[in-house]
Amino acid sequence: MCTKKENKYFLIIYIVFCFSCNQEKQIVSAENPNIIFILADDLGYGDLSSFNENSKIKTKNLDKLSADGVMFTDAHTSSAVCTPTRYGILTGRYNWRSTLKRGVLNGYSQALIPNDRKTIAGFLKDKDYKTAGIGKWHLGWEWANIEEGKEQVDYSKKIQNGPTTLGFDYWYGFNGSLDMAPYVWVENDTPSMVPTKETEHVAKQSWWRKGPTSDDFNHRQVLPEITAKTVSFIEENANKEKPFFLYMPLPAPHTPILPTEEFKGKSGLDNIYGDFVLMVDWVVGEVMKTLESQGISDNTIVVFTSDNGCSPQADFEQLATKNHDPSHVFRGHKADIFEGGHRVPFIVRWPEKVKPFTSDQLVCTTDFFATIADAIDAEVEDNMAEDSYSFLKALNIKSNLPARKSIVHHSVTGAFAFRKNNWKAIFCAGSGGWSFPSPRKDKSVIDTLPKYQLYDLDKDIEEQNNLVATNPELLEIYKNELSSIIKNGRSAPGENQKNDGSQVWKELKWVDKKSN
Repeated sequence: MCTKKENKYFLIIYIVFCFSCNQEKQIVSAENPNIIFILADDLGYGDLSSFNENSKIKTKNLDKLSADGVMFTDAHTSSAVCTPTRYGILTGRYNWRSTLKRGVLNGYSQALIPNDRKTIAGFLKDKDYKTAGIGKWHLGWEWANIEEGKEQVDYSKKIQNGPTTLGFDYWYGFNGSLDMAPYVWVENDTPSMVPTKETEHVAKQSWWRKGPTSDDFNHRQVLPEITAKTVSFIEENANKEKPFFLYMPLPAPHTPILPTEEFKGKSGLDNIYGDFVLMVDWVVGEVMKTLESQGISDNTIVVFTSDNGCSPQADFEQLATKNHDPSHVFRGHKADIFEGGHRVPFIVRWPEKVKPFTSDQLVCTTDFFATIADAIDAEVEDNMAEDSYSFLKALNIKSNLPARKSIVHHSVTGAFAFRKNNWKAIFCAGSGGWSFPSPRKDKSVIDTLPKYQLYDLDKDIEEQNNLVATNPELLEIYKNELSSIIKNGRSAPGENQKNDGSQVWKELKWVDKKSN
């Protein structure tokens, strides 16, 4: 029989043992990787020298990221323009399932993502991650007192239905594109200052719309400001009990194209677009240096991509005189249903688990959600990430989930395309966007073209030879597959779901609208 002294001794041992177990559990939890998603704005596939050997812009930091990670050469945004792609990244859902069926939001638009929609930030927060977003939101929120008019905004009051209601513990940034008023920083839900002036800029490539501007908002310093905030967040949250998820949506190289003095002329292209791309490359370098200085580089997943193809604001004609093509070999550019509108550079770096190589796995930006969930062994419910496939197997990491085999593309005007294997069916005539032939600018030409397009991308990556007349059976198969994806409310495995808003499928007249 134990004495009281011995009982006390064993009690102490037991308490220490339990504490050790709890500590071990916390350590195991902390082994989940940190996650950083860097999203460039209007950066072309052909701008990165690691993706385009003929690029005249030498992106040394992105090349290093590519060399240390996996380069996906067949990666696509869910839309050819910004707001919809951002929706898809955060929700794991095709953008056209939302209430926004075409186009983008502006700086005064209300929230596109409802509070009951689980984002990747909210999902990771539930898994004990510290979550943050720093940069360009462009998914809408409610300014105080606004009713679709800037004159009614009360900037002294907090916004509503912004990032902090969608799973972000911390947010610092602005609401629209950098050329969309109002130009006001918002930290968490609070505007940093009440704007006291109106600014605008009308110079070629560096223009922005007239609108309220706060004294602490300097357009040219926005990218450095975002970078500094990101570096501070990493330093403050590295090696803590909780891993972190950082979403870093950049405003560059979108208009206004505003490289700082240090970068002006650095690209040698006589075009500030090239200089601004190098500034984006610098941002990536600063993030990577910070990860390395904090000793967390190996177990941090870094994803880098763009929200769509390059914008014509880059001045393709001038860049061609320097033998540089932001779209590389692909037809079209931002806004288009053609490959140049939505095929983007996509890099994933995770040294602790992933060895460098190049992958031709078909990937959509909506796949980030399912892949991260797979990486931390977390289950995704049926009402989340309906169009997200894990590409973990493409990183040579074991996964029981199916890989993506098809993808739906979407243009600025709401035009659809369906890709499977090497075939791509486009359900409109022309570009569906801004390049020739554009449905808005070139209607007389559009009226002379076949109603649909079908391309064999293995043999015709430039989408020049429309094979729709010789392959009507394949077109019908793709029509039916796309119809099912639309009507089922999902493309990934799981229970069928409902799409949001009005079900307007102008280009898909064969879809049974009553079943949507």
